[in-house]
Amino acid sequence: MAIIGIVVLFFGLNFLKGLNPLSSENTFYVAFKDISGLSSSSPIYVNGYRMGVVKGVEYDYSRPDLIVATVGLNKQLAVPKGTRAEINADFLGNVKLELLLGDASAGMMAEGDTIQGGMREGALDKAAQMVPQVQQMLPKLDSILGSVNALLADPALAQTLHNTEELTARLATASSDLRQMSAVMARQLPSMMSRADGVLANADSLTGQLAAIDLQATMHKVDALLANIEQITASLNQGQGSIGLLLRDRGLYDHLNATMRDVDSLLIDFKAHPRRYINVSVFGRKSN
Repeated sequence: MAIIGIVVLFFGLNFLKGLNPLSSENTFYVAFKDISGLSSSSPIYVNGYRMGVVKGVEYDYSRPDLIVATVGLNKQLAVPKGTRAEINADFLGNVKLELLLGDASAGMMAEGDTIQGGMREGALDKAAQMVPQVQQMLPKLDSILGSVNALLADPALAQTLHNTEELTARLATASSDLRQMSAVMARQLPSMMSRADGVLANADSLTGQLAAIDLQATMHKVDALLANIEQITASLNQGQGSIGLLLRDRGLYDHLNATMRDVDSLLIDFKAHPRRYINVSVFGRKSN
């Protein structure tokens, strides 16, 4: 019974540690400079899947900068050369080991080889790195807050806000007027559309009348009129007819000019001596 109790205790303690003595695992070693809370029974993950557990951690007193952790990995897991192991700690303080597998084309590591280890920067580490930057920003932040307070205390800001309020009220009034104008246009739109329809109907009627005109017959009449005018002009130039003779006969033109001069002289003499041409006697004509 004592032997059975010891065996049960042994397997129970290993089970609580996450170790299974009966499981088949490949043993590898991981070299760290700082394990940061990594201990025996810490889980090992590959791409988020648990592949093994840390069996133990040994400190090399001859080399203070070297801490070696013994890990057991699933036999089915092939570990390529160039694989790295990183310690990852969450906000609750839970520590786990993550394997970043290397390129398989470089070959595979044999059981018992040493994997290069390191630390993964978590959110706390990044926050700690930002502390110096935040400290440098604090004086600038104080200056900005002082400027904001001075701006808020400036009376011009209150006046600007007041002007903005008036502008908003004017915009609201303009928007109301625009809505009323839209309503009026909506009421008048049917009558405007009917007028437009009437204009379009008149345009269609005018187009129909223009289309009904026999343009070809009209052009024939115009051509005939122009031909007649050309014929009359040619007849006048050739001296045909009375008007043509008058235009072409130089002697007739000279006789007409002479006749007009005689008539003009006669009228002048008649005005100057009317008694030569009109002799009126109340008591009778005297004998010469």
